[in-house]
Amino acid sequence: MPEPAEMNGADIGKKPGSGVPGSEGKDPVANGHAENESNPFAEYMWMENEEEYNRQVEEELLEQEFLERCFQEMLDEEDQDWFIPERDLPSVGQIQQQLNGLSVSDGNAEEILRKSILNPEAKEFVPGVKY
Repeated sequence: MPEPAEMNGADIGKKPGSGVPGSEGKDPVANGHAENESNPFAEYMWMENEEEYNRQVEEELLEQEFLERCFQEMLDEEDQDWFIPERDLPSVGQIQQQLNGLSVSDGNAEEILRKSILNPEAKEFVPGVKY
């Protein structure tokens, strides 16, 4: 048999399965399906349930989106619970401001002691011991 490149127009009709009467198998009908095929629309039967298929795919996409959002929320909550020094510790400038605001003064100590209602002669408190 000659190669397809070597065939001329007269040889094409002699090719097996080319649709010429008497060739192998049955002739294709005008719609491209053999006459003995039980359901000529079998190729298109998937369209019968197209709406159900679309609904199912949409549900799967929504479920996937929901899972991604839940996973991202879980990661965000985890980040909040973890101690991250860069985020959770005050900066050097903030610490400096706090230190500048502190002062040591003994001037009020005598006044606080004078107004105190605590008993300086009281026994030391020990948890769990009854007096």
